[in-house]
Amino acid sequence: MSDVESTGSSTPDSTTVSGPLSASRRNLLRGVAGAAGVAAAGGLLTACGGGGSGDDKKSGSGTSTKSVAGSSVTFGSNYSDPAAKAAFAALTSGATASTKVKVNINTVDHNTFQDNITSYLQGTPDDLFTWFAGYRMQYFAAQGLAQPLDDVWDKIGPNFSPAAKKLSTGLDGHQYLVPIYNYPWVVFYNKSEFSKRGYSVPTTWDEYIALAKKMKGDGLIPIAFADKDGWPGLGTFDILNMRINGYDYHIKLMKHEVPWTDQGVHTVFQHWAELMPYLQTGANGRVWQDAAKALEQKQAGMMFQGTNQVAAQYVTDKADLDDLDFFTFPAVNPQWGQDYMDAPTDGFMLSKKAKNTDAAKAILEYIGTGPAESSYLKTDQWDVGLVSGLQVPTYNAIQKKSVTEIGKCKAVAQFMDRDSDPAMANAMIKICQSFIEDPSTSNIAKLQQSAEKQAKAIYS
Repeated sequence: MSDVESTGSSTPDSTTVSGPLSASRRNLLRGVAGAAGVAAAGGLLTACGGGGSGDDKKSGSGTSTKSVAGSSVTFGSNYSDPAAKAAFAALTSGATASTKVKVNINTVDHNTFQDNITSYLQGTPDDLFTWFAGYRMQYFAAQGLAQPLDDVWDKIGPNFSPAAKKLSTGLDGHQYLVPIYNYPWVVFYNKSEFSKRGYSVPTTWDEYIALAKKMKGDGLIPIAFADKDGWPGLGTFDILNMRINGYDYHIKLMKHEVPWTDQGVHTVFQHWAELMPYLQTGANGRVWQDAAKALEQKQAGMMFQGTNQVAAQYVTDKADLDDLDFFTFPAVNPQWGQDYMDAPTDGFMLSKKAKNTDAAKAILEYIGTGPAESSYLKTDQWDVGLVSGLQVPTYNAIQKKSVTEIGKCKAVAQFMDRDSDPAMANAMIKICQSFIEDPSTSNIAKLQQSAEKQAKAIYS
């Protein structure tokens, strides 16, 4: 395979960056909403044993002034799916080899981790934890549950674009996250199935509906779909919203600068209702992994979700990854075409209650380097790295295409549950699931009113 270079701007004043985070800087910054909201409930996460000394507990000195070799840190991880878990283990093994710091991983189911993150961070958290860029990072930083990483960024900053740094920056101007990758939400299909049946990739809404109708007539599930976990449905809402109303409208809606009773929201649900006859039925009782299996087994013709899920599931299931391909969601409104998409950025944070801060920062300094990302991406076959000028000879066709398609976007959103208040995202999970059960026009109106009522309470 040829090398693939994912480049970011090295000019701080640049308004446009290239590579995976290729949206204009101005628009990306607008993708980060203000801090507010309600904490997630629950308390199922517990940290594994730490290895830090009392001297290690103080922060802010970085790692250059004291040796951390021979110490250990704990790392709370939501990389619970087998393929992602293996990739994360490879990353931490590389970090240990570089820093001589032992990493004890505490893996928790992805949804459980996310649902209980507040009580986890308020209790006895691990030194480091996996998390998300943008508002989701800012929210917990603002709650005082994470430590700033400015000294880490003093060392790794030149490795990243201004856009990546901004996505890692809290509302107080300090950095709180070290990013590692992002990934696009796109429409997947099996190349062999499209070739065998003579299907063409749709570029417009009418072509997309026509293809889905043809697939249904051919005895296929047109679009594999699952929403038991709640968040996959938010992705469908996001892409329809950006295709119909544009990126700026999406961000304003996430910040409640546009009411949820607006006609634009109604039009989104109307298009989703038009799509419903072609989506896999029983979605609220199915996890996305099982929807991906329907695509793998060629029972379904397409599936809209992230490469981080669908391509990773192909790897987990040892399905034919070379047969998997994707296209960006078709245009709906010619004004916006296919200019936008969700391409969430994931990374790592340092908990406020970390027991071995200096060793943890040494691990983060390693992760924020090109060699660390290149090594990680030898195992991760579905994400794309964020380090500027990154050389990844192991990128497969899915990853190369991800770099290209993200690079075409005029703006990249993070995802509804990362661009909005956590309480509003949780409210929309239930509203989207209710819509899936009853996509009638009368129910759409009721759901819009419910969303607006909850938004007024959350954002007041």
